[in-house]
Amino acid sequence: MPEVENISGGFGLLKTNVFLNNIGKPAPNATVEIISPENDTVIEESQTDSQGQLPPIMLSAPPIENSMNFDQPRPFNQYNMRVTLEGYQSAFIQNIQVYPDTTAIQNVSLIQNFENIDIPYPTLWGDFPPKIPESEVKRLPFASNLVVLPETVVPEFIVVHAGVPSDRSAPDYTLTFKDYIKNVASSEIYASWPREALKANILAILSFTLSRVYTEWYRSKGYDFTITSSTAYDQAFFYGRNIFQEISDIVDEIFTLYISRPDINQPLFTQYSDGVRVVRQGWLSQWGSKELAEQGYSAIQILKNYYGYNIVLKEAKKVSGIPLSFSGVQQTGSRGEPVRMIQRQLNTISNNYPLIGKLAVDGIYGPKTAQAVRIFQEVFDLPVTGVVNFPTWYRISDIYNAVNSLRG
Repeated sequence: MPEVENISGGFGLLKTNVFLNNIGKPAPNATVEIISPENDTVIEESQTDSQGQLPPIMLSAPPIENSMNFDQPRPFNQYNMRVTLEGYQSAFIQNIQVYPDTTAIQNVSLIQNFENIDIPYPTLWGDFPPKIPESEVKRLPFASNLVVLPETVVPEFIVVHAGVPSDRSAPDYTLTFKDYIKNVASSEIYASWPREALKANILAILSFTLSRVYTEWYRSKGYDFTITSSTAYDQAFFYGRNIFQEISDIVDEIFTLYISRPDINQPLFTQYSDGVRVVRQGWLSQWGSKELAEQGYSAIQILKNYYGYNIVLKEAKKVSGIPLSFSGVQQTGSRGEPVRMIQRQLNTISNNYPLIGKLAVDGIYGPKTAQAVRIFQEVFDLPVTGVVNFPTWYRISDIYNAVNSLRG
């Protein structure tokens, strides 16, 4: 589609988080400039706080109607960002996408050899190869080959090959499973869509990905990666792109779920298309999912409409790299080992995020633990409740692992 200048009709928010190497260590006092791509004018300039963050910035966005119908003007505005910090190479990110009534999140990891990032259009707006059809249920190799997992596992990391499988010159990127899913969903669909449409699409993305993981699809063919960024073979992935709060929240809530059928164990290979330029029977239609959500369909009803009424949602019982699986909601009055683990992990995290403070590791969920959880939730873009629910439990584990990885 043609280039379009930024136009106004609504407003969106842009949140910025700057880290040193990874999310385990924030980058305070980094200078962040938000720049207009049309004339290189600096719209906003601020310095990050002790948590490496800026307050959300309100930016112009197109009318919400642009993202609700195919063949409308571009539904997002684009902005550039420059981040500088003494002792580190400056970072430049081009074409951060901002939709109306949504919150874009740009995470920036400063490293000594930062490569500038140019964010492509999402697939619904850009021109990308359509998926090559594959069977939704894979024939598995013999178990003696040791390439098939005994159960569906959410991996700690995904290795993404940034090209078609046979392109040996393309780089590989290693990132956490949830970060990969958030990146793909932000690249494939519009964050301004109804929540149930977002959820249905994210469940399809999760199942697609876990099918590749469960069958060791590429490693069994001699490759050293989990999945590719080619839309012909897999799903859109753009290294370093901004994600969206609306998508991030859903991923945190459901990342262990996948689509299957009652009589099989493996995740379905849930292919999908835009449903306008490419239409395929038995595939989820992205635009169609938006229309069904507007009619009041739930996410599972949307999925059944495309993949069949005998699909079920199953849960991966194992999450790799997590010391202890979610053991239920922990809140004021809770006691026991899960509370002790939360307290120990928050104490480690507070070494790099001191605003959280130190806790007595006594296994008692009192006011101080609740306050530390509230601060953690605020820093890491979670609903601020002071209660450790499913998303907060796993987010604490994620950040704890990231902080620990910097200590070695």
